[in-house]
Amino acid sequence: MSGFQVLGIANNGDKAIKMFKSFEEKPDIIILDYRMPIKNGIDALHEILEIDKTSRIIFASADKTIKEEVYLQGAMGFLDKPFTHKKLINILNSCLKQ
Repeated sequence: MSGFQVLGIANNGDKAIKMFKSFEEKPDIIILDYRMPIKNGIDALHEILEIDKTSRIIFASADKTIKEEVYLQGAMGFLDKPFTHKKLINILNSCLKQ
C-alpha cells in the first residue's frame, strides 16, 4: 500500500463510527464514501468530527454534487471515482502534510 497501513474497512457508515470509536490510537486519515448503507458518509463525517475535530477525512465518491458540501463540512480532500492509485497516494500525502 505504498507505505500506508490500513487499520480497518467498514461496509457501512454505522460500522465506520463504531470502528473509529474503538481505535485507541486514531487513524491519520479516514476515507469515506457518500453512499453507504445504514448511515451515509456525510453523517459519518459529522460524527467523527464530533469525536475528534482533528480527524483528516477524505471523500471518495462518484457523486460530484456533494463535493462542495463535504469540503464545507470539514473534509480535507475529495477523490472522484474512479480514481487511480497515483491520485489516491497524492491526496493521502497532501492531507498528511496539512
